[in-house]
Amino acid sequence: MIMPSNLTGVGQPRSARLNQNCFCITLDQAKLRAALDHEAGDVDFSRDFLKSRPHLFSNVPVFLSHSALEGMREIVVAIEATTKLSGYRDAVLAWAPEIAQRDFGPAGALMGYDFHLDDHGPKLIEVNTNAGGAFLNALLAKAQKACCAEVEQRLIGIRENDFEISVVAMFREEWRRQRGANPMRRIAIVDDRPEEQYLYPEFVLATQLLLKHGIDAVTGDASELQYNCGKLRLDGHEIDLVYNRLVDFALDRSEHAMLRAAYQDGAVVVTPNPHNHALLANKRNLTLLSDQKALEAFGLSPEMRLRLASVPRTVLVTPDNADALWKNRNDLFFKPLSGHGSKAVYRGDKVTKGVWADIAKGGYVAQDFASPGQRMIEIDGAPATRKMDVRLYTYDGRMLLAAARLYQGQTTNFRTPGGGFAPVLVV
Repeated sequence: MIMPSNLTGVGQPRSARLNQNCFCITLDQAKLRAALDHEAGDVDFSRDFLKSRPHLFSNVPVFLSHSALEGMREIVVAIEATTKLSGYRDAVLAWAPEIAQRDFGPAGALMGYDFHLDDHGPKLIEVNTNAGGAFLNALLAKAQKACCAEVEQRLIGIRENDFEISVVAMFREEWRRQRGANPMRRIAIVDDRPEEQYLYPEFVLATQLLLKHGIDAVTGDASELQYNCGKLRLDGHEIDLVYNRLVDFALDRSEHAMLRAAYQDGAVVVTPNPHNHALLANKRNLTLLSDQKALEAFGLSPEMRLRLASVPRTVLVTPDNADALWKNRNDLFFKPLSGHGSKAVYRGDKVTKGVWADIAKGGYVAQDFASPGQRMIEIDGAPATRKMDVRLYTYDGRMLLAAARLYQGQTTNFRTPGGGFAPVLVV
């Protein structure tokens, strides 16, 4: 049900009132399971993987105002525009590894832009080149049921999304950017021990989606790739394009040597690749994207600079500023430059002196704390608060899908009762 909006949140935007007062359970579990089984081509698929991932999907949607979503999209466009400026590119490539210097053409498949929302609008938290969850969220969005007229009106748009068509076009475009009109025959979705990854089910969904559209696709372990005679192979089959889900962004690890060599030789199209990560997702880049003077010096237009004014101030942790950052730690978030998936990320007011000793050595950025949004849910009939963030999955600056994540604690974790991925309903 939707509780009367005059009970709480008077004066708040409609989306905020709904996030506080709407306890609708819109997830149709049976429909989701049927869709997962159908798309994976396995009648036991949903049973097997949901059993070990009970908090992957939330039962409730997240409501987002049209203006907030548009604000997020404008920030994405502004960041992508910044990456085209020579001064910015020179700056971020100066601290990027050698392998990231060459641009082979691909723009980076399924980028992820993560936002927190407060009363002042969306705040960009970080950018990810290996953003997980898109294929799962696309199915989740279609497995919603209306429990009232308010929700029914908002479901129409997400049920009619063209995510599948856009994703296939994205991979074809990534291929065209490096290989032109030559035919693309086989895509490999690559990770370390993919079957052990928490989001492995979406590798299955992605493979089946590509097969359905006439593109041969396989999932494989990066360590099993072989490169010889100018060809990258997996299980003896030649690979044309790698959909890269590795968190070894520079392909430095020994088990990735074959992929690294093939990529450097231009023998295989890799997306997203080290160059994409260097331009868009290196956390140190946030020190520039949040610096209005630097953006002006790069030649970014006043309109685009205004869009990025809401990016939380971010600075590199150094011995020179460590003492000042420690004193102001309660207003900061600390993130490792080499981190991923919220690992080794610390909210300042939770940092112990022991942890700080490691942070102060360097290799971290300090970001002004941006409060996450909140979503009220019900657990066993009692109201409970969950934090929320919103991720835009994009390609070449265009939004493909929006999804939310509900959680408790410092960062998203998929271990929170009532939490997990949630569809976004725009009001």
